[in-house]
Amino acid sequence: MICSLARAGRGEDYKPVMPAAAETYSLGAPVEIGKIEQELKKLWREGEGAMTRASLMNLAVYSEDPGSLPSNTQLMARITENHACRAIVIEADCGADDDLVSAWISAHCHVSSVGGKQVCSEQISFLLKGGCTTQLPSIILSNLDSDLPLYLWWQEEFREPIDSQLWTWVDRVIYDSHGWSDFRSQTRLLEVMQEEGNQRIVLCDLNWTRLDNLRFALAQFFDHPASHHRLAKISKVRIYFAPGFRSTAVLFVGWLGAQLNWHIDEVKSSGELRFTRASRQHIDVDLRERNGEPVHEIALTSGDVEFRVTYAHCGDLLEVSRIHNDENRVPQLMPAGNNDPVGLISEELIRGGPHRVYLNALNCVRDLL
Repeated sequence: MICSLARAGRGEDYKPVMPAAAETYSLGAPVEIGKIEQELKKLWREGEGAMTRASLMNLAVYSEDPGSLPSNTQLMARITENHACRAIVIEADCGADDDLVSAWISAHCHVSSVGGKQVCSEQISFLLKGGCTTQLPSIILSNLDSDLPLYLWWQEEFREPIDSQLWTWVDRVIYDSHGWSDFRSQTRLLEVMQEEGNQRIVLCDLNWTRLDNLRFALAQFFDHPASHHRLAKISKVRIYFAPGFRSTAVLFVGWLGAQLNWHIDEVKSSGELRFTRASRQHIDVDLRERNGEPVHEIALTSGDVEFRVTYAHCGDLLEVSRIHNDENRVPQLMPAGNNDPVGLISEELIRGGPHRVYLNALNCVRDLL
């Protein structure tokens, strides 16, 4: 009930959740590699008057998961509702014996907010077999839309060799570090990419993006200058995280440490950390695994006050509360966001800047990941 009331307070209508209808997404028309641009022009000529081509960026998606072409095409259909682009969707089968490249073209069309014409984003799909590392740069670079920026969504772990021809063209590389098997080797490869790209590549970690609403919710406790002194008195941090998302929780700790100038003092165990601040006071960090959202709850203890942010039972709202001594908890509600890949990607596509706060957080806890 409290979630429904909160939505009503934000002007949202309550709607019962209905089962989603199954949808199918076609890769479109098969094309010869050398005739992609020619066939795209033909596609737009045939739809002239009924649809308008739009593109603000190149968004390339690379995956080695079998069957990822149709699933990523479905994601692109949703992403292009709000982000017009040329989508380059690639599925790679690096273990195939023979080298082979197959291609298709299609368009994702959505009725514009002013009605009438459909606004469409084009998609070029590729199935690569065989020498993925050698084919990939030429496939992407030869199919870019003019001089628009290139965002590369890399759905795999990075591996050597790093091809400088590709990375010198990438403006933003998007990845999700939560599933990395070796965090240190992956961050080393990211550093090599940035060197190859002359430090122009912006690193966009979806593992960081999923923390946005939690960080905003916690930070708002300290917006008023009268509460700033509480930051210097933080003595305990408790974080609950879901199985497989320890690195997400550690990144959150890294954000606190980098912003408040904490330094790692002791690693008692994977779930018990100790930091120190400039005044040499200790901050104990307790990381606990339990089922739920990637990071389900954060609690900071500062003197006789506890600041807590936790997911509400409805899942799409956060309960934030401040308790002094034995007061009753009176939570307020804030938007929670979600762990949906389209939502996470959309957050990254609307941003600019070099993500310095993320890099500072990562450097603070690099040895813990």
